[in-house]
Amino acid sequence: MADSGVVETLLQRIEKADDGVDSLNVAASLGVDHQVIVGAVKSLQALGDIISADLRSSKHWELTVEGSEIAEQGSHEARVFSSIPLEGLAQSELMVENIEDQVREKLLQVQKGNFSQLDEKEKNELKKRKLLSEVTVKSYWITKGSSFSTTITKQETELTPEMIATGSWKEKKFKPYNFEAMGVAPDCGHLHPLMKVRTQFRQIFLEMGFTEMPTNNFIESSFWNFDSLFQPQQHPARDQHDTFFLSDPALAHEFPQDYLERVKKVHSEGGFGSQGYKYDWKIEEAQKNILRTHTTAVSARMLYKLAQQKFTPVKYFSIDRVFRNETLDATHLAEFHQIEGVVADYGLTLGDLMGILHQFFTKLGITKLRFKPAYNPYTEPSMEVFSYHEGLKKWVEVGNSGVFRPEMLLPMGLPEDVSVIAWGLSLERPTMIKYGINNIRELVGHKVNLQMVYDGPICRLDS
Repeated sequence: MADSGVVETLLQRIEKADDGVDSLNVAASLGVDHQVIVGAVKSLQALGDIISADLRSSKHWELTVEGSEIAEQGSHEARVFSSIPLEGLAQSELMVENIEDQVREKLLQVQKGNFSQLDEKEKNELKKRKLLSEVTVKSYWITKGSSFSTTITKQETELTPEMIATGSWKEKKFKPYNFEAMGVAPDCGHLHPLMKVRTQFRQIFLEMGFTEMPTNNFIESSFWNFDSLFQPQQHPARDQHDTFFLSDPALAHEFPQDYLERVKKVHSEGGFGSQGYKYDWKIEEAQKNILRTHTTAVSARMLYKLAQQKFTPVKYFSIDRVFRNETLDATHLAEFHQIEGVVADYGLTLGDLMGILHQFFTKLGITKLRFKPAYNPYTEPSMEVFSYHEGLKKWVEVGNSGVFRPEMLLPMGLPEDVSVIAWGLSLERPTMIKYGINNIRELVGHKVNLQMVYDGPICRLDS
């Protein structure tokens, strides 16, 4: 509500005026800012038909900052003249005996509100010199409304149970409902923590100079998902209790044959300095279609493609869904998101990998990291990555990493002196650490500090 004194004074002015008052004139006579009067007008309009206010626009001229300075101190020319020393200058140096500061006189006329004393040419000249500007002023012409009164009675905005019980509502004056007014915006869904952290991860990769890999093939052949990674066909991860196998189409048929033969040989006979696994490698096993169990299958395809051209160092990343045939519980779901980073260059070492991981997680705000030696079929050496979980007060595994084995890279055709370091992690684990969430149930239905919507199935989290 506007200042009650201003509202009361405005009503008194309106009552005395026969045909209304102008809000600009009222503000000037009261010595207050025009917006104070505008606020009083708005307050009275909200009370009903006490007043009628028509918005009007008018144009007038006012001095700019530089124009105000000249009006106060004189024009630049006059100030130069005034700066001549008392002892004077030689006539050869100054040919002017006195001046009339017409610029200042014109600006003073404008400052006093006597715009009509200047013709249009003079106004435009001053405007070109940025001493004068034309502004549009909006004001209200205020007249008495149908319910005009100099006494303001507060209108009720709610019909309460007490009013109904006592009958006092009959004596009350209620504010009319404005059915055109916008209602309070309802609470709406927000990005799930997973989607927020996913965006952060993607931005971090891009800032570090990585290129995103295409990951739109959820269905993958066992060859690219397992065999190309030097993962043997009898490995437990390839069993039905860990992997979803497709029934239609059950088999894949298109493979780069030369590469397939090299993969078969390194598995069954060895090669490239390795003795292999010494088993009977079967194409029928490699043909089986599955829901990919990791995005490393995409990395394998990209590295093979890289090997078919002149090698240049690359940095790849991917963030997408993968699938595991898991028993559903508080820490496991059949679907989760995997983040993967791959760097291929000459002479990369485990130290390079640890440095990139530190840089990567620091950008996410996770600084407490530990590394533990591990075994992976397709990396050697390998490391598990742990981060401290403030909620659980313990170290939690957040990812796996290592240097891709020669048995994986050399059959692709990559140069022998090229190393590839890689790491992978679930999107869910760093999200839990970042938001202090303790388990997957809490992550899926997390409503403690954030309102959110859930975007599909989530994750697998090892206990």
